[in-house]
Amino acid sequence: MALYNNIYNLSPVWLQNVLVSAYGYNWKKKRYGGIFNKEYTAAKQRENFTIQQWHNYQNEQLTKILLHAYNNVPYYKNKFTKLGLTITDLKQVNIDTLDKLPFLLKEDVRQFGTTILMSNSREEGGSFFASSGSTGTPIQVCYSNNMHQRWFALNEARIKNWAGVNKEMSRGMIGGRRVVPDADNNPPFYRYNFFEKQVYFSAYHISPVNINNYAKAFNKYSIDYMTGYAMSNYILARMFLENNIQIPPLKAVLTSSEKLTPTMRETISKAYNCKVFDAWSGMEYCSLISECEHGNLHISPDAGIIELLDNNLQPVKVGEIGNVYCTGFLNFDQPLIRYKIGDQMILRNTTCGCGRSMPVIDEIIGRVEDVVYGKDGREMVRFHGIFVGLKTVKLAQVIQNSLNEITIKLVPDKALADDEKELIIKRVKSQLGDIDIIIEEVMDIPKTANGKIKAVISTIKK
Repeated sequence: MALYNNIYNLSPVWLQNVLVSAYGYNWKKKRYGGIFNKEYTAAKQRENFTIQQWHNYQNEQLTKILLHAYNNVPYYKNKFTKLGLTITDLKQVNIDTLDKLPFLLKEDVRQFGTTILMSNSREEGGSFFASSGSTGTPIQVCYSNNMHQRWFALNEARIKNWAGVNKEMSRGMIGGRRVVPDADNNPPFYRYNFFEKQVYFSAYHISPVNINNYAKAFNKYSIDYMTGYAMSNYILARMFLENNIQIPPLKAVLTSSEKLTPTMRETISKAYNCKVFDAWSGMEYCSLISECEHGNLHISPDAGIIELLDNNLQPVKVGEIGNVYCTGFLNFDQPLIRYKIGDQMILRNTTCGCGRSMPVIDEIIGRVEDVVYGKDGREMVRFHGIFVGLKTVKLAQVIQNSLNEITIKLVPDKALADDEKELIIKRVKSQLGDIDIIIEEVMDIPKTANGKIKAVISTIKK
């Protein structure tokens, strides 16, 4: 991958588009080949399940993942044995008696995710992918080919289809991948993946100076729908409106990764003359929540079990905020059981006009990050890429107090080496250009009232 990135960064734009397309071709096969069609058909059929059928299905899948973990995953064999849980005991655990099982914390995945948390019996094509690590605590999650296809079958059925779009349509994407090699303002600020009809926009160059180049791509490639980071899509849509740029109407905008506020939803909808559909999952792929055509957020019970617990580890009541614990059904190579994913939600006791017997979430208490501003007017919110691959970093926070300076607070396992500091500085400058960067190693980073770390803090107001 490092060699590929080096070749990409040194290539002209036309060759970068070829490389992006080749990369996209491989991903398309991984996601939509193999068992995808079978899994997609099954996912669509399960949408008609009754509440009892969903309970039965979840109990069957829970037993399957627990027995697999006991027999094949050293981490869980050790945990279950210490608690006195036998195979007979695990067969009797159901969705109402999950409290018999141990929890899994993100720090556990960070320490053991590539070793004893891995199954001794694995599916084909497994490889590790690093989490965004937006506040540090970087983890690596293993995706097999089958696991990918199981996940994207749900993604197609529950996210795209509910929004009235599908994988065959042309889409725009704003994500964390660096499609423009550096921070220089040299258009175009997008690259094209031919095999998936995907326009990949840079999340790091959105500014009034560059906005016309972003608009050009919508006309050039006849984009049907947009996906990606909620805040980045909002900033782009807001700049289209502020500069009186009319974009051809889209079929939908699908947002993720950050909390979608009413203001963001309204602005995006106005800019593209379409509905906005929110979704939540996390790169661990152990749970899924997506918005139906009636505007309600539904849990997909076939992705995994979601528990909402208070600080005393007791189930919260409907309407109360709960910490999210997930037990995934899709990944047998690296099972995540009662995994505290780090988000909070509120459950709603209601039926939906869509007719699906899938639980409804009233609100996802996600973070709304501050916007960081570049000296040239660019706006961005995502700085997760600067910590990827740095195993020493446990927690991190980016702070901007002026256009000329960024402070990065880090909680390391041990003192950072000079080459690690230089890598962080290089990555920040590649996003913001020439700017002073201060790295502070600290013992801890204060949490917000809801117990989360704010990844980005900016005192600059637009």
